[in-house]
Amino acid sequence: MVPASDEAPVTQLLARARAGDAQALGAAYSAVYEELKHAARSQLRRMRDAFQTTALVHEAYLKLAGGAPLAALDRNHLLALSARAMRQVLVDDARARKADKRGGGQEALTLTASLGNGDAAAVEVLALDELLASLHRVDERAAQIVELRYFGGYSETEIAAMLGISDRTLRRDWRRARAFLLAELGT
Repeated sequence: MVPASDEAPVTQLLARARAGDAQALGAAYSAVYEELKHAARSQLRRMRDAFQTTALVHEAYLKLAGGAPLAALDRNHLLALSARAMRQVLVDDARARKADKRGGGQEALTLTASLGNGDAAAVEVLALDELLASLHRVDERAAQIVELRYFGGYSETEIAAMLGISDRTLRRDWRRARAFLLAELGT
């Protein structure tokens, strides 16, 4: 986690961004850039996805910077929103790969063909995204915890600080989220 003294400039930059300063968001994102690259790298390594770390971080920024005004209040909120944006980028990429398989000019996938690492990662991301949507309807904070752990690559201590909850509460919510996800998977 980042020292509290480093959080103030990001919070100030985000306040300027919410007030309409177009360059302040870029500066805030630059302040957390290395942290986001580390989170993306660990996520992509865990998924064995061919997506490039830098591309994932940049695509997440484009998602955050485009469209609706950014609502991030502080460094932790920006990191959480970035983790959600990375999830959306990976889900969009997985959906595109899956659509390509259904007729995007590639060879047909047969029952005996094995999924390549990229294809297996796409299936995993899509399945987790659907499960997270279900969990979000039942327990929003538990869904945030899964998202930050899985897509953000943050530790329990970091997530507890981001969400403003105790480590004990986080572990309880994590157990509940895991139980829900395992029940939904039928394992």
